[in-house]
Amino acid sequence: MAELTYRDAVARGIAQEMARDDDVIFFGEDVAKAGGVFKATVGLLDQFGPIRVRDTPISEQAILGAAMGAAMTGLKPIAEIMFSDFLAVCWDYVANEFPKSRYMTNGQVKCPLVVRTGNGAGSRFGAQHSQSVENWCMMIPGLKVVAPSSPVDVVGLLAAAVRDPDPVIFFEHKSLYAVKGEVPDGEIVDTLGTAKILRPGKDATVLALALMVPRALAAAETLSAEHGIEVEVVDVRSLVPLDMQTILGSVARTHRLFTVEENPRLCGWGAEIVSIAVEEAFYDLDGPPVRITTPHIPLPAADALEDMVLPTPARIVETIRRSLGS
Repeated sequence: MAELTYRDAVARGIAQEMARDDDVIFFGEDVAKAGGVFKATVGLLDQFGPIRVRDTPISEQAILGAAMGAAMTGLKPIAEIMFSDFLAVCWDYVANEFPKSRYMTNGQVKCPLVVRTGNGAGSRFGAQHSQSVENWCMMIPGLKVVAPSSPVDVVGLLAAAVRDPDPVIFFEHKSLYAVKGEVPDGEIVDTLGTAKILRPGKDATVLALALMVPRALAAAETLSAEHGIEVEVVDVRSLVPLDMQTILGSVARTHRLFTVEENPRLCGWGAEIVSIAVEEAFYDLDGPPVRITTPHIPLPAADALEDMVLPTPARIVETIRRSLGS
């Protein structure tokens, strides 16, 4: 058992899959010699060489075009888009090309690739480099969408993504790169489409993703210690496939549902989950589901304002207390 940062877990997950399968290749802007702008891929060039680990030009379209061509011809590429905001630059590949290749060729052409990208706020990169855009990808049929919150989940879910026959968008939260956690030795392979109950509780279910997971856990501890409210915290982990069995099972036990999401409020992933919960578990609910989100605004430039718009443990505590009438 080793203690790794989230950042180091990325490199370990990639190395695990490259060592296992010679068809796995990795490329992106500054990922080889520099070890990535976030230093999440340090050492991979030395370990696997310049044929399998490559720096690319500053062109998101070229990176994903090369990834798609490699995947269609038998390789298993991992491509990095430095900031998830830049998926907008190469959106045609993400929305039109990757997810439809198998469908439009009646299964003759597969596209087994992983797009890794730095997502989310809290690291002072401004409005065009700090968005949470996992909900952009969630809406596209044919994509799988993953957003881990811990180092061990990074390794396991990255392995599952590389081995999956479909394209996977793998969101790494930039503000989690320095977070440490225990990671077992040996090969780790997780399962896409599975949520995790991180803290059991009886009074409410709280769903969270990526950076919002530790914030939800902190809020749960405060609610328990200071207010006697026991909430069940569920790390959603995968938005596609979405583990509604675990989510609805939790709601059936607690009878209240809260989502904590970094997305702007309009059309966030929590809206979809709430919609499904109301359709399929209406009589399990003792009150309306509540979404805790960022406002529908661009992220502010000022540090204090950026912190203010993101859901915090204090806002989660206050929202749950008010909703439960405590």
